[in-house]
Amino acid sequence: MEPDELLAWLRLTLTDGVGNASARKLLTAFGLPQRIFEQPASTLRQVVSSNQVQALLGTPPELQTLLNTTLAWLAQDEDSGIRHRVAVLGDPHYPQALLSLDDPPLMLYLLGAAEFIQNSTLALADTGLVAINKKTACLYIDPAQSLAVVGSRNPTPQGADNARAFSRSMAQAGLTVVSGLALGIDGEAHQGALLGTAKHPDRAATVAVVGTGLDRVYPKAHRELAHRIAAHGLLVSEYPLGTPPLTANFPRRNRLIAGLSQGTLVVEAALQSGSLITARLAMEQGKEVFAVPGSIHAAQSRGCHALIKQGAKLVESAQDILEELQWPASPLNTPDSIASHTDSTGARGLFDQNSGLLNALGFDPVGLDALQARCGLDAAQLQAQLMGLELEGQVARLAGGLFQRLART
Repeated sequence: MEPDELLAWLRLTLTDGVGNASARKLLTAFGLPQRIFEQPASTLRQVVSSNQVQALLGTPPELQTLLNTTLAWLAQDEDSGIRHRVAVLGDPHYPQALLSLDDPPLMLYLLGAAEFIQNSTLALADTGLVAINKKTACLYIDPAQSLAVVGSRNPTPQGADNARAFSRSMAQAGLTVVSGLALGIDGEAHQGALLGTAKHPDRAATVAVVGTGLDRVYPKAHRELAHRIAAHGLLVSEYPLGTPPLTANFPRRNRLIAGLSQGTLVVEAALQSGSLITARLAMEQGKEVFAVPGSIHAAQSRGCHALIKQGAKLVESAQDILEELQWPASPLNTPDSIASHTDSTGARGLFDQNSGLLNALGFDPVGLDALQARCGLDAAQLQAQLMGLELEGQVARLAGGLFQRLART
């Protein structure tokens, strides 16, 4: 994209009071953003309000700085094959799935592996919004082959394990996992997807849709994870470079997570959760929603149970999702291969799945006093056996002195 064209797009996105809806009206009426800013006030007033016209006639004070920052960012392509690109509304290769949203982004910033973001020389084409004759960024991610995986930022150990295992299986089966790079379930989903495609570098492992500018990583704890995603998939943002982690941006980015996927899996979620926003948006878009059930006593399970009551499909394994999506059978998604990543030592060792202590634990969080009453062990024996089970990865120690048995997905 030429600097003058990029300048016009940035100016349009920065103009106060001109949101995506008004910007689309202007693009439909006048074509490329450069043409919008060539119009006299009288012509602009036929499309938008007088206040918006006044804003369009001015120049945002941060525009030149943002242009320089964006041009420098776009020039950062690395020898490793990581690319920095911008895709704008109206590009024929702008993700078609996002065009069906009520509020599609004007611009998408893309950072990732070269095979999933490329330049393509386009012939003159009229998209109904703008006529284009230039090189443009192509996003090679097919929503029909992608699944969103979302959930709590504070998952239980079992929820984190489930998110990683489901995502690994989806990636092994050939699906790209889409999530939001947040702490908790999102991070586990990205990690699992990266593990699932470790031997298949020709396929995007995962897409992270973030709520900041792509020159920032939030949370900072996911800096290394973000670099791995860029090397084996994509990071996507609609926010200009330099945008900090503003609270309002994260619910908005959820519509893109849902839009870039054919369905959404919610692993754990409280009743008041951003994950439920993503699930609702997926339902509104006519897409599949899946939910992993949990304990009736766990707050993190209540959102999933509410979704199931509303018609989401209850899933207990990755195979449940693949069957619902009618995903074609392949060596990657046979039941044996999907289960092959489970830890074969996790159900064996000093204590097997039939041990009295594991049976006494059940799968709900439980305190030491209640557990001692169930199993009849003295305090020293109980602590020793719990320590052994923790070391084997069969039991997790929770906040508040609680313990929980971990099921292997």
